[in-house]
Amino acid sequence: MTDFSQDGIVANIHDFKIRKTEELENELFNISKKIKMELILPCLYSETEGKALPKILDEINKTNYINHIIIGLDQASEKQAKAAWDFFKKLKTPFSILWNDGPNLKKVDEELKSKALAPKEMGKGRNVWYCIGMALARGEAEAIALHDCDILTYERRLLAKLFYPVANPNFNYEFCKGYYPRYADGKLNGRASRLLVYPLLIAMEKAIGKNDYLEFMKSFKYPLAGEFSLKKDLLKELKIPTDWGMEIGILSEMQRNYSSNLICQIDLADAYDHKHQDLSFDDSSRGLSRMSIDIIKTLIRKLATQGISFSLETFRSIKATYYRSALDMIDIYKSDATMNGLTFDRHSEEKAVELFAFNIMKAGESFFENPMEKPFIPTWSRVNSALPKVFKDLKEAVREDDKKFR
Repeated sequence: MTDFSQDGIVANIHDFKIRKTEELENELFNISKKIKMELILPCLYSETEGKALPKILDEINKTNYINHIIIGLDQASEKQAKAAWDFFKKLKTPFSILWNDGPNLKKVDEELKSKALAPKEMGKGRNVWYCIGMALARGEAEAIALHDCDILTYERRLLAKLFYPVANPNFNYEFCKGYYPRYADGKLNGRASRLLVYPLLIAMEKAIGKNDYLEFMKSFKYPLAGEFSLKKDLLKELKIPTDWGMEIGILSEMQRNYSSNLICQIDLADAYDHKHQDLSFDDSSRGLSRMSIDIIKTLIRKLATQGISFSLETFRSIKATYYRSALDMIDIYKSDATMNGLTFDRHSEEKAVELFAFNIMKAGESFFENPMEKPFIPTWSRVNSALPKVFKDLKEAVREDDKKFR
């Protein structure tokens, strides 16, 4: 059974399993007559051939309150794009697909590059950014939700709960973040959150002192969750990181621009499992190693914008404090795993902590070496100011691809 704690400055919305899924969906259906809802699905082509996405579509097809779905398709050849269109045709809800590797979207991207406004690297951040651009170009939805396409434990109740806080006109929330426990196959998962983010926030607080931003971030039960919903007014000014710090970066934007009483987090599921990243000890450009560096850099940049000064000694202090805090947490997780009958590999947990500790210094070095680095993709408000026809061009590019493949 879920708890009912309110232990931070962000509201926790719990699921006591009292209301049936159908009841939530019926209420959302009535709301959707006045407040349109749009779902964003950023995906890789390979996910259309996996186990998770077919089930996700089956579950979405059981709903009746979503007005439109925007699908961001990455890493697809022309043949694969045609296969993706055929795959998504099973959706009962109207949808648009952004074929990010296709010539029509690349033409839009090239024009943005000529103005130094395009995302600089491929990845989820870029995919989500273009999907948000499409939502703005369509200009119809009042409430927008986004979730990953590799959720193996997906059920439609998750989607209803994700939309509910920002769609319900009786609520005051502008942004909602999902959370859930991460365990599957008899073991604890979620290493990046458990073993990096939480102890790192504690270490930073000890090293630099109490800080509103760190207090805000510590309030989230699962800050790296890829599931969130928001109202349309937030989209134009939303700054999205180009790297794997996207989830942390978006939370940072919420803290900077909105009062905490407009932000909530919701209990999405009793269990959650998706694709796992390798630690990638030998290659810091891949896997959890790359992810950890990007997350650490995102936190450092945010604190730097608040006037916090960092030196080599600061990073050494944060690293040492982090390492001790993370090892203490491993002891707690071992107890948690034992109590719940889960296997626990202490050796692999400590190896992960050692890698993350090393990457704190690596991220610090990168921060010093690239002081002029631009970590965010420009906001759509800025893009629209520089290129007033960008939304028209984006809609036309999507329309041309749809005519070709549908």
